[in-house]
Amino acid sequence: MLIGEQPGDQEDLAGRPFVGPAGQILDRALARAGISREAAYLTNAVKRFKYVQQGKRRIHQTPSLADIKHYRWWLEQECELVKPDIIVVLGAIAARAMTGKSVTISRTRGELLEHAEHSLLMITAHPSYILRIPDKAGQEIEYEKLVRDLSAAMNAVR
Repeated sequence: MLIGEQPGDQEDLAGRPFVGPAGQILDRALARAGISREAAYLTNAVKRFKYVQQGKRRIHQTPSLADIKHYRWWLEQECELVKPDIIVVLGAIAARAMTGKSVTISRTRGELLEHAEHSLLMITAHPSYILRIPDKAGQEIEYEKLVRDLSAAMNAVR
């Protein structure tokens, strides 16, 4: 199970998670890690796209703690129904939703943590983070870290 932060503009319009630019990065990373997108359950911690309108563009706004708490019950129900062997949370908002506390990605990234009764939890960066890095070399480094984390998650459940 992979949990993102909240829908982006394209995800909101499509009604599905990870269909925009960050989703394209995630798809490539999943393939490199040997994970079929169809074999993973993808969702978001916050279920609505929070934005401000600027002309014709809808500009993403960071979800508040109240937003995260509001959708927690929904995320818990998804976990109960899916019963994943491992949950990979992508980004700080998703990490907070799953752990109940503020998380620094760089401190916990790639670690396998116990979660619930039978699931493992791994925290990593959201693919959209890669898109915000200004230089190609930095993007490639972060992309490789994402692939490494996804591969480790896959190996943990084999």
